[in-house]
Amino acid sequence: MSPVRPVPPAGPQRTLAVAQLVGSIGDGAYYTCSALYFTRVIGMSPTRLGAGLAVAWAIGSLAGVPLGHLADRRGPRGTAVLLALASGTVVASFLAIRSFWPFLFAVSLYATAQSGLAAARQALVARLVARAERTALLARLQSTLNAGLALGAALGGVVLSSGSRAGYLVAFAVTAVGFVVSGLMLLRLPAPAPAPTEPLPAGAGPRSERKLAVLSDRRYALVTLVNTVLLLRMPLLSLVIPLWIAARAESLGWLGPVLFVLNTAGVMAFQVRTARGVTGLRSASRTVRDAGAFLLASCAVFALTAADVPLWATAVLLLVAATLQLVGEMKQSAGSWQISFDLAPVHQTGQYQGFFGSGVAVARTVGPLLLTTLLLEWGAPGWLLLGGIFLAAGCAMGPAVRWAERDRPGVVAVVPVAEVPSAEAAEASDVAAVGARA
Repeated sequence: MSPVRPVPPAGPQRTLAVAQLVGSIGDGAYYTCSALYFTRVIGMSPTRLGAGLAVAWAIGSLAGVPLGHLADRRGPRGTAVLLALASGTVVASFLAIRSFWPFLFAVSLYATAQSGLAAARQALVARLVARAERTALLARLQSTLNAGLALGAALGGVVLSSGSRAGYLVAFAVTAVGFVVSGLMLLRLPAPAPAPTEPLPAGAGPRSERKLAVLSDRRYALVTLVNTVLLLRMPLLSLVIPLWIAARAESLGWLGPVLFVLNTAGVMAFQVRTARGVTGLRSASRTVRDAGAFLLASCAVFALTAADVPLWATAVLLLVAATLQLVGEMKQSAGSWQISFDLAPVHQTGQYQGFFGSGVAVARTVGPLLLTTLLLEWGAPGWLLLGGIFLAAGCAMGPAVRWAERDRPGVVAVVPVAEVPSAEAAEASDVAAVGARA
């Protein structure tokens, strides 16, 4: 197997990566500054801010499927462009927000647009990139995402050091412009035709195919649920671990940002390599199972930091635990990407990716409350329980995938790709077979 290059080949893959980079720079600035802006500058209480974000992401989790269906029916490129522009417009509206209810409305629109945008981008990957190359591309996009977040976070750090209202507004402006530019860059991609409709059985009526078929696909729902449990790792690095360090070794508070940088740099450097061995449903299931084991090991080492050990030993344990978490995160990401695509019908990629991606919104909604209660109040036993949950989910993915693919008919359809440049002609020719099941 040829080595996986960190830089995508020229053409649609590189355009997707550059658009991802531009948008994630703004994201990094937004995530670094938004909470402090709304609490310190606007005067919103942390409780109201948290409640507003929970409601917003709950709404966003419901929007992924219908917006993904829109991408299937109307074309993923146009849908992605519109949702990127909508995201930029909503972030720009934050510049004028002064109270809770306008904030709740705006952030709900933001979460909705982001959920739909993620589904539309995944549909674009499915339509423009050969099946065998998707996981490698998604690994590159994840690496690019982390690079952009790091640059945006550095900008956010400058804003936070100034502490001025004008600085926060500049960060929001950068975020809005990033989304707009990212969306406009997607216009450089070929415009895939809307997904073909699944052929209906002989004698079937015109309404035989459900528009949102994923909502009745119990097998895919189980796979999504298992993946959502593993996604509970997401609030750990940004929320729980800094609070854990502050409660047990306040003098090591500086280590929280260091662990975040370690994670970001690690994904940038090793996500592509980690995804190299994922080529089908079997290898993807094994990789997710391994992810559960690494996440258990990470939680076990975090639990050790609750013991009465020297400060230097606590710091070493935290670094080891964060490294194990990084490996688990990269493996879970690589395996889940392959699984989510291979189990989705080719003519419904958008809605299926929207449903699978709702796990991110669910983790963002319930994860902070669940994990702060489990870990900060229960301590070491809570870490061990969480690790056991991760291991169980990782081991459950294989059986869930095997059940999901059982009797699942392959959908073979010719997917037109409009005006693909000759440099990518060989790559695009493989798109006709993307419905074949692994």
